[in-house]
Amino acid sequence: MKKCKLTIVGGGSTYTLGILMSLIEESENLPLSHITLYDTDSSRQEKIGQAASILLKEHYPSLEKFEYTTNKTLAFKDVDIIFVQIRTGGLLMRELDEQIPIQHGLVGQETCGAGGMSYGLRSISDMIQLVEDIRSINKDAWILNYTNPAAIVGLALDKVFPNDDRLLNICDMPIAIMKSYADILNEDVWNLEADYFGLNHFGWFTKIRNKDGHDYTSELKQLIQNNDFKPTDKLIDNDPSWQSTFKQAKQMVMDFNEYLPNTYLQYYLYPNQLSQKESIENTRARQVINGREKEVFNDCDTIINQNNTHNIDISGDIHGIYMIRIAASLVYHLNKRFIIITRNDGIIPNLPSDALVEVPALLGNNGAEPLHVGEISTFYKGLLENQYAYEKLVVEAYFENDYDKLIQALVLNRTVIDTNKAKDVLTDLFEANKDYWPNLNKKEGNI
Repeated sequence: MKKCKLTIVGGGSTYTLGILMSLIEESENLPLSHITLYDTDSSRQEKIGQAASILLKEHYPSLEKFEYTTNKTLAFKDVDIIFVQIRTGGLLMRELDEQIPIQHGLVGQETCGAGGMSYGLRSISDMIQLVEDIRSINKDAWILNYTNPAAIVGLALDKVFPNDDRLLNICDMPIAIMKSYADILNEDVWNLEADYFGLNHFGWFTKIRNKDGHDYTSELKQLIQNNDFKPTDKLIDNDPSWQSTFKQAKQMVMDFNEYLPNTYLQYYLYPNQLSQKESIENTRARQVINGREKEVFNDCDTIINQNNTHNIDISGDIHGIYMIRIAASLVYHLNKRFIIITRNDGIIPNLPSDALVEVPALLGNNGAEPLHVGEISTFYKGLLENQYAYEKLVVEAYFENDYDKLIQALVLNRTVIDTNKAKDVLTDLFEANKDYWPNLNKKEGNI
């Protein structure tokens, strides 16, 4: 099996060490000769890079080369796979994405609603530039993008790079939910197979079965309704915010019993309830800043000072393993089945063909071969058309510098709806993002 060269863009992320451990655990499925970390924030990456060097020497002795860099050519030339996990504006801008909508009585969330729009507009430019940089240096590398908000970012990338079959947009939330399903069922998550349809962070599982063909769907619905439904992935299992999210998912199954929901649907189906739970002083971003971010960089200091990873709890997780197994399926033409984000083009015939849908696909060295879903019923069609119209307007607003389309997008978004709230929250988000958003043309009176 050919050894691959891999670059991780966003090397200074708090998730990087966990992804490296996943690469170590998955080294038989995706053997590597080179790993490179690339980030534009050299100081943040320096600490992660030093700790990563020690980690890899200790746990991945067969790896031939590891480096971390801010040099694009060094990062992208002659590599086979590029993982992309960037956050334009960092966690402090994420905090504003969450706080500003809360100030207006709205859901404050980094990928959904007004906060997701804010983050998406901030991310588009950097992601387009990044893909252009990669393709100017390396035409053939697989680019696996899991930069949030994937719906908006992916739609913008599809507009600019419509024929790049080696650029895939992926979200790990379906597999994280399936991990909880597997644990409820005492199954191996990799022995489960899902039928799924929707948009990113806006979809439903229609069937869950094992690879022997046993259908668990009805049993799962009953187990979720009759017991506690909790996250079980290492990244989120002890997190109060995610505990609450999965509790709300149980309510969704009870209220809408036809399918099993993506947990993010809570923000769209219960926006008033969710907005009242938000704390402006303790947003999710603030929890990460005071929690995971501090813990990861403290762990890095310890690893660097003691020159080993002894007594440091670093392990792989479903998030990293999912990306790695996708990469392996592409590189080695395994044609395995994964849930990915792709242009609709008739997969769901009664949705717009240019929508980016999240569906199962077979992945091989020709890219993604999406599986046909078929027409969906009125309730789901209405929700998805509405959400896609919001996403499309946000992307059009970016490319056309059109402020008014952002008002329209927010009025359509189920977490906002009210026109006056849309105008007010957009005014504040516009001011907060003046160093990131494009110049937007607006009619007199909108601000």
